Amino acid sequence: METITIGMADYAVGRSPINLTTMGLGSCVGITLYDPRNRIGGLVHIMLPTVEQARSRDNLAKFADTGIVQLMESMIEKGALKSRLQAKIAGGASMFSSGNGSLKIGERNVAATKEVMESLRIPIVAEDTGKNYGRTIKLDTVTGMLTIKSALKGTKVI
Repeated sequence: METITIGMADYAVGRSPINLTTMGLGSCVGITLYDPRNRIGGLVHIMLPTVEQARSRDNLAKFADTGIVQLMESMIEKGALKSRLQAKIAGGASMFSSGNGSLKIGERNVAATKEVMESLRIPIVAEDTGKNYGRTIKLDTVTGMLTIKSALKGTKVI
């Protein structure tokens, strides 16, 4: 089965049978959307919660508030139905312990992702977020299953 690899601050959409994967999810969050009837999947690798304070708005896939919407619109263009979309999310780890802990980028990315999903009325059916370790994820568009690999925690499927 063909695999499309998505880099940081990027996204892709694919129709079954295809895998969508992204690596290096530390404080970043990988968001997958899936239409189970049409077997269309999408994955966006966001780095920051919001575009609001961004110096550059060149890449909307970088932010939860714009990247998820961009992914959803791309999937609808390819034949997915918004009312059938289901989300799975992974990442948002606390990778760096700063002196005062004020950054909390991972935590903020997860919170922003959940806010966007709620506003779009797309249910998050499974998640593997937080903690202090990185993740690699792979969405199987045949089944909608999300495989999560971590050097510290092994492999699990949600």
